[in-house]
Amino acid sequence: MPISNSKLLLFCGPSGSGKTTIVRHLIKTFPELSFSVSATTRSKRQNEVDGVDYYFLSVDEFHKKIENEEFLEWEEVYENGFYGTLRSEIDRIAALGKVAIFDVDVEGGIHIKGRFGKNLLDVFVKPPSINDLHHRLVARASETTDSLDKRILKAELELTYAHRFNHVIINKDLNVAFAEAEKLVRAFLQK
Repeated sequence: MPISNSKLLLFCGPSGSGKTTIVRHLIKTFPELSFSVSATTRSKRQNEVDGVDYYFLSVDEFHKKIENEEFLEWEEVYENGFYGTLRSEIDRIAALGKVAIFDVDVEGGIHIKGRFGKNLLDVFVKPPSINDLHHRLVARASETTDSLDKRILKAELELTYAHRFNHVIINKDLNVAFAEAEKLVRAFLQK
């Protein structure tokens, strides 16, 4: 049963595809949007803020929330690397009278897409190539060689899911991607 009958926006794609950058741009452009903060067990990166970028939880805390059915969707993306969308986050945004915008991994996106149907604008953000994605992830300087290899392998698989989404943005030129995303969001919000 859906938590909310209001409109929702979903942007997903492999790590490093630019989905978070696009979502941040959309939030600045459309004041009626509110970011759905995901929960994760991964370590906080430099400049990230708990409760703003993610809810940073221990693996035990995450498991307790799973047991209590507090997640709309969740995935173990990497071993003991959990990500999920808390039901309370969707309720919080609906109470503000805003439109929730999700920035999630591909599996999470598929779960959300299946749950909300017509009330959801779903967009897959794709890098122009796997080489571009590799360069972007290396430039982050937040990955070990092992975690980088895992992210690239996962990204290759995730790219095969693009056809399952109603809209695909190839993020080769960020300004073009911004314009495409704005056009999709504007049309969806005006329906």
